Amino acid sequence: MERAATAASDMPLEEFRRFGHRLVEWIAEYLAEIERYPVLARVRPGEVRERLPAHPPAEGESFEAILRDFEQIVLPGITHWNHPGFMAYFAITGSGPGILGELLAAALNVNAMLWKTSPAATELEEVVLDWLRQMLGLPSEFEGIIYDTASISSLCALAAAREALGLQVRERGLAGRADLPRLRLYVSEEAHSSIEKGAIVLGLGQAGVRKIPTDDAFRMDVRALERAIAEDRAAGWRPFCVVATVGTTSTTSIDPVAEIARVCAREGLWLHVDAAYAGAAAIAPEFRYVLDGCERADSLVVNPHKWLFTPIDLSAFYCRRMDVLRRAFSLVPEYLRAEEEGVRNLMDYGPQLGRRFRALKLWMVIRYFGREGLAARIREHVRLAQQFAAWVDADPDFERMAPTPLSTVCFRARPQSLAASGADLDRFNEALLEAVNATGECFLSHTRVRGRFTLRLAIGNLRTSERHVRRAWDVVRAHAARLHAEWGSA
Repeated sequence: MERAATAASDMPLEEFRRFGHRLVEWIAEYLAEIERYPVLARVRPGEVRERLPAHPPAEGESFEAILRDFEQIVLPGITHWNHPGFMAYFAITGSGPGILGELLAAALNVNAMLWKTSPAATELEEVVLDWLRQMLGLPSEFEGIIYDTASISSLCALAAAREALGLQVRERGLAGRADLPRLRLYVSEEAHSSIEKGAIVLGLGQAGVRKIPTDDAFRMDVRALERAIAEDRAAGWRPFCVVATVGTTSTTSIDPVAEIARVCAREGLWLHVDAAYAGAAAIAPEFRYVLDGCERADSLVVNPHKWLFTPIDLSAFYCRRMDVLRRAFSLVPEYLRAEEEGVRNLMDYGPQLGRRFRALKLWMVIRYFGREGLAARIREHVRLAQQFAAWVDADPDFERMAPTPLSTVCFRARPQSLAASGADLDRFNEALLEAVNATGECFLSHTRVRGRFTLRLAIGNLRTSERHVRRAWDVVRAHAARLHAEWGSA
């Protein structure tokens, strides 16, 4: 067993170099042969934990033993998001340049809380977010900052929207104040749950969130929004924010942001756009329309870790009123005071003090693939989803449950004989999803569309090709046929 020479030292550099080379080789082999793993982990609840010691080791162990346990205990409990058959939720990619960027960021191990704690980390973040802004076609008034996830990005947007009201909430709080009106924000009924969670965290409560009905394409109904705002004002609420969604989680619908922006401007409301998934599509000029109207938003979030091939986590938050965002969060104790002028201290723009060097991996991804390379890959994912949607539409025993504007298909099996007999199609599709995922070849997720159990196939991984999408369709059809025969004979 190789151990350090003294208790105060790190892993010896020669040992680090040897295992570092070995790990890079392991990663390369993993990516090359990832299809030999089942996409969805097959362990039962508690199985990984049971195989791990209940107590920490008293003495250090060899890295050889650690790697062995990683392969034998940890790896079987991994669901492989980098697998080309991963088509659940929103498929993501840890791309080669992104993985290498993470490696370098870990080695540098900087905390980008202040400009002076690593000037390059701050300035690279500013530059790479401006590159992304340009690629998305957003106006130059938008400035960016990186958070971990869209949940935190949207939370910060809501905090800024509340701060913009000038109610002295950061100084005086919300509790026990008779002078405060009840605050209300508006989302569509298809909006992500993180918005509601943000309202809970900020003390607005779930009662402070009003969900607006959607149209036949699952987009926010703007007339219903206008009625809701008028009703709430009459009832004593203080409307302050609307959250529009570009690519809803269930159906990837795109709210009519331009119309919503006009309402917000007239009513004096902050407009935040959750474009975590679909915003990246705007890099391809033919999909630029997904951000129509977003130039009038106060804030917007796009997640490069969803559809820009950047390892999780990295969320790009843009705001045209960074002074308000800073006012909502800046709190500088003496030990963090800095004298540099004309610099941005990123700790002032969110709840966190410690900040990883996330910009490095995004910078490497953009440089390696380039704008045209990123756009080409997004186009291919959309093409594959449209092909899958066409197969669904052409099969009389299946139906599409929502429009397919981009790379996610919502569908379900609807065998004609079962539908005619009034069979429980929800239970049938639940069984179908379980059977498909049990194969280990592909992994789909589900949602409910207008209350009906629906399968979701989302394409977004660099390694997913038409072969994998065709195989997923074959697996779905084969298990649907088998289940149909079983149900028909029951």
